[in-house]
Amino acid sequence: MKNTQNTVRAAIIGGGPAGLMAAEVLTNHGIPVDLYDAMPSVGRKFLMAGKSGLNLTHAESYDDFVARFGDVRSKLKPALDAFPPTAIQTWANELGIETFVGSSNRVFPKDFKAAPLLRAWLKRLRAKGLTVHARHKWTGWDEQGSLCFETPNGDVSVRADATILALGGASLPKLGSDGAWAKWLESKGVCITPLKPSNCGFDVDWSAHFLDRFEGQPVKNIKLSFYGNATPGEFVITKSGIEGGPVYALSSRLRDTISTKGSATLTIDLLPDRSGADVQDRVARPRGKKSMATHLKRTLNLSGVKAGLLYECTAKKVFGEPVHLASAIKALPVTVARPRPIAEAISSAGGVAWHSLDNGLQLNALPGVFVCGEMMDWDAPTGGYLLSACMATGRKAGEAVLKRLNDSET
Repeated sequence: MKNTQNTVRAAIIGGGPAGLMAAEVLTNHGIPVDLYDAMPSVGRKFLMAGKSGLNLTHAESYDDFVARFGDVRSKLKPALDAFPPTAIQTWANELGIETFVGSSNRVFPKDFKAAPLLRAWLKRLRAKGLTVHARHKWTGWDEQGSLCFETPNGDVSVRADATILALGGASLPKLGSDGAWAKWLESKGVCITPLKPSNCGFDVDWSAHFLDRFEGQPVKNIKLSFYGNATPGEFVITKSGIEGGPVYALSSRLRDTISTKGSATLTIDLLPDRSGADVQDRVARPRGKKSMATHLKRTLNLSGVKAGLLYECTAKKVFGEPVHLASAIKALPVTVARPRPIAEAISSAGGVAWHSLDNGLQLNALPGVFVCGEMMDWDAPTGGYLLSACMATGRKAGEAVLKRLNDSET
């Protein structure tokens, strides 16, 4: 059974932060918005991000903030300039959500929760003219150019004066972003950069002995380094390899190196609070009849999973050479073989190529169709950067649609 709905002024497909922010721009100017989402409710990924404390944005210097977006920062900067981190904090406060800046300069709601913010946001949007159509899975366009949706009540087609696609990337597909849109856009002549995992874990070929003892254990107070980029924190030993904040921070560089070279080797400073000279001095002290494991524990408090990593990734002969052993403790090489699958990643890189978009994020091949958020070809670390760019590009797409609709009336 197929139903054809009346033409709507503005259709937004995707109910994440980018789509909702686009809806806010339009409804603030009296434009009714019909928002379609494949899931039973909107904001699923947003709510999941809030389970460990919703990191809204980052309060470091604005120049440093923009630099986090790497090679595409000049492309994203106009959107970020128009809706910078300070504006996100003001926006949240206007919704009745107080924020604070943590010790790492990350910005959180005072209660750390995502649900109260999302509820307040949706309440305000609905009051201004947002209509949400849940369980509407977009399946492309029909021959007449109408948007097509699969719903529990049958197929639906919708004609829209303007459409904003905010469908996310391809990470965590169980929450709604499965990347299926790529094939429909490519069929219309839109260039798509292949979607890749980002902010993800990596496979390491651990020995069975090491996994048997240390799988699931956190490695705390370390520093990971790769090609001059260093990040402190902790990570977790998994059955397949490693994952955690410092790993995610280096993920894009690790992923791209693996793509070109077949593997990548990062280094772990197991004792970042000790200098190399101090470590070498302590390692070189006479140990008498004590085992090397006991010696390292007594002189450096190096034991447990950290000691396990040292033995796993260091040749036996090195333990008899204090200078080389100290070097291994301060820069332990760990080779990662491949990123984990994109479905496990926190976010994805790749997407709609920038040359396929005009300055208002409209698709050159599809006039009247705009994109925003993680569908676009950009990459960023965790820490509030992902959410900030999704919101900023959503606002930019909303403003471009507003202009198009207003121009059509004059």
